[in-house]
Amino acid sequence: MSLKGYVQVYTGNGKGKSTAAIGLAIRALGAGKRVMILQFMKAQAYSEHKILPEISENLTVETVGKPFFIIKEGSMPEDELVKWRDQAVIFPPGQPPQEYLKIVAQGIAKAQEVIMDGKYDVVILDEINVALHFGLVTWQQVKTLIEQKAEGVELVLTGRGAPPELISRADLVTEMREIKHYYTQGIQARKGIDN
Repeated sequence: MSLKGYVQVYTGNGKGKSTAAIGLAIRALGAGKRVMILQFMKAQAYSEHKILPEISENLTVETVGKPFFIIKEGSMPEDELVKWRDQAVIFPPGQPPQEYLKIVAQGIAKAQEVIMDGKYDVVILDEINVALHFGLVTWQQVKTLIEQKAEGVELVLTGRGAPPELISRADLVTEMREIKHYYTQGIQARKGIDN
């Protein structure tokens, strides 16, 4: 790896952050680069998991897992929260579920390993910003990943809610802004399009 790698952030409330990162991965693979996609906050339930591992021997995809859906108290209006009570674990700010903390800690350790060793040209930490938002990972941990990355590694961090510190530190930031979405009409996630 002779080229300098940069830090990219895809954030915002609009659809397309993970999709953009996967597109970048495909482009990098087409150029003969080695790519690692490490997905935080996701289980292997998304359609891309059926095809990505078969695309190239230069691509590795791992999920850090999602044992259950979580919601931080105070992060949404009470009437909206009522709809989720039977489908999610609601936790007080600063006290995320231990099960999630353990899983994400394993993911951070894996991220540190692959970012530092330079085996991959592109490392995508998908939904790491969401893990930051929920307090499952700290800004200091993410900052350390950025600081310790090998010179040639392109590091991509995705997920809504990127904190100002990350936006300031990144070399490229793209914000996906929702203008209109069919979810507001009650349309559920569609397989192959939304998940």
